[in-house]
Amino acid sequence: METKPHPHESSDLLRILGVTFGIAVTIGGMIGLGILRTPGPVAAQLQKPWLILTVWLVGAVYALFGVFAVAELGVSIPKTGGWYAFSRRAFGEYAGFATGWMDWIGYPLSLALGAITVGEYAGLFYHPLTGHETFTALTVITVLGGINWVGLKMGARFQEVLSFVKAGALILIVAAAFVIGGPETTASSPASQAGSGLTLLTAIVIALQAVIYTYDGWYAAVYFSEENEDPARSLPRAMIFSVVLVAAIYLLVNAALLYALPLSQLSSSTLPVADVANHIFGAYGDKVMTALAVVTLLSVINSNILTGPRIMYAISRDGLFTRKAAEVNAGGTPAFALLIVLIATITFILIGTFDSLLAITAFWFILLYASGFLAVIVLRRKEPNLPRPYKAWGYPWTTGTVLFCSMTFIVAALVTDTMNSLYAIGAIALSYPFYLIVKRLNKQLP
Repeated sequence: METKPHPHESSDLLRILGVTFGIAVTIGGMIGLGILRTPGPVAAQLQKPWLILTVWLVGAVYALFGVFAVAELGVSIPKTGGWYAFSRRAFGEYAGFATGWMDWIGYPLSLALGAITVGEYAGLFYHPLTGHETFTALTVITVLGGINWVGLKMGARFQEVLSFVKAGALILIVAAAFVIGGPETTASSPASQAGSGLTLLTAIVIALQAVIYTYDGWYAAVYFSEENEDPARSLPRAMIFSVVLVAAIYLLVNAALLYALPLSQLSSSTLPVADVANHIFGAYGDKVMTALAVVTLLSVINSNILTGPRIMYAISRDGLFTRKAAEVNAGGTPAFALLIVLIATITFILIGTFDSLLAITAFWFILLYASGFLAVIVLRRKEPNLPRPYKAWGYPWTTGTVLFCSMTFIVAALVTDTMNSLYAIGAIALSYPFYLIVKRLNKQLP
């Protein structure tokens, strides 16, 4: 007998999102702890202010070229699921299955790591919480999971508030650094020398890898194209504006750091924004930075809680996982899919250490980028008549450039982290028998 959905459940997502949410979820996914930590190591590699700013600008161009390509996919295939939907359309069902599960597993891992880090910062902000990081992490996941369980509208509004608060806070710190900081600090720093030849090229590549990782999240809005009121109009605008805005913030942050700190101090600092905050706000600097870090992490966590269930929803709706995960509650949330994400996240939090899994999913993320860029090229040839309200600017050169860069990073990962990269490839190979099992089971169900 066929089971009927609960009266308050359906298989349809709500079309209630627009440009504002697209910007918020992209900013939420992009601006993380990376911009607070990465400027120091990048400066240590490059040692020249103009070269440091250039690498951050190149990272922005990479993200922007990626947006040009993926926005075309988002408006021509306005389905939830992101990379899964694109791979399934371009390369077939199994490719979609493997892509979707590679993508999904990263979300509980990222959520667990983010929640644990919130617990660590919460202890710094409010000392009685010190030593209770796991409890704080579980509380954060439960509360944010509950907000999103209520419905898409509440989760989206919460995302908008968090994203714009953290962007505004970074801009205020930058402004204060230029007003209160002074060039006299940089004048006293010793002259630095960048390498040359192969040494300089190696330093640029290492720095660029770190910068591009900091720009990660530029694709977040495509996961919600099916819930967008007018994706053809809203999606490209939201994605392009978000990357330009984040790039401007990143460049301003680095310019402010170079202005307010000696280059030698910037190069050796693990949290240079905190150094500037201490200079600006004195005894309150640590509190300001801790609060900024917590808001930043909460924004990223909420963005991931919104995204992860929609990947599972898309996979399940196409018969590649339990159909229960394709049910949507009255608020527009894939409730069972969200429950699975939360259970997986809590499990990782309780386990506590999962460095190898994070390394494996990092390799997968590079493959996901490459699959999306390649999907643009394949679908242009395979389905030339597919409606494309927006076409990738500069195609094929922009798309080809980011595809080449992604393939280069894959090769670099194989060379520098061979074991985890081979584990990642092996896990992809093992996904095929699971795909066959899921297909057979779903055929046997009514």
